[in-house]
Amino acid sequence: MRDAWAATLREQWRARTVEQVWLRPGDWYHPAVDAFTEALASGACTAAAAARLGEVRGAAGVGIAETLDDVRLVYEILGREPGMDVVRALCEGWSGAVESLPVQVSCIDPESGLPTLEYLGVRMGETYGAARRYGHQAHVSHCLVLVDVATEDLPPWRRMARSAAMGRALSSALPAGHPMAALGGGAFAVLIARDGDLGEAVRRMRDQVNDHAARLQIADLLRQPPRIWIEPLPETHEQSVDLLHQLRR
Repeated sequence: MRDAWAATLREQWRARTVEQVWLRPGDWYHPAVDAFTEALASGACTAAAAARLGEVRGAAGVGIAETLDDVRLVYEILGREPGMDVVRALCEGWSGAVESLPVQVSCIDPESGLPTLEYLGVRMGETYGAARRYGHQAHVSHCLVLVDVATEDLPPWRRMARSAAMGRALSSALPAGHPMAALGGGAFAVLIARDGDLGEAVRRMRDQVNDHAARLQIADLLRQPPRIWIEPLPETHEQSVDLLHQLRR
């Protein structure tokens, strides 16, 4: 009976995660999924199964945000939130697998799922170039919105949970196509137009940061309230890249 319930839970989980969060449906299943649902069905401690699931996700190149969102959905089906022991085990398993992989250059920060500082610098160059072509000035038409949620030094698994929540929050707050990046140490940057929607965009960012922190139960890992401010762009692209590196942590 318990095995049948675990199988039913797994299929409900698969359907919901493929619909809502999973990027490549064909690679979702792994025997570690069965081990996790069986632990849930039996009422046993799920930390060991969560660590193994995090490990296989990290080894497969799945980002920590996608991994956390996936596990959140199975608990949503059960009508409860994952405990911090589960989140910690999942993150530590993921981290261990990622650290053992060969180093690869990527334009995506694996913890937040956001582009890297270097990629944001490239997108800023495009903005400066487009402004010149149309007779505008990028430092007048655009600005950076900086978000700082850093608190004290955090253990790696708590830092990853915070980064994942921030990546989802900022991506949810703005329409697709807004250049943004993780700067490290709980800081993030978004390139955005200086127009009538700027104030509303900042408000949406703040709301989404607080909402995602509450959903992942990590509000204690974030500066309260989050620090969000508008940083003017320098006059040239080269100066803007220097600014990004000054902001990096």
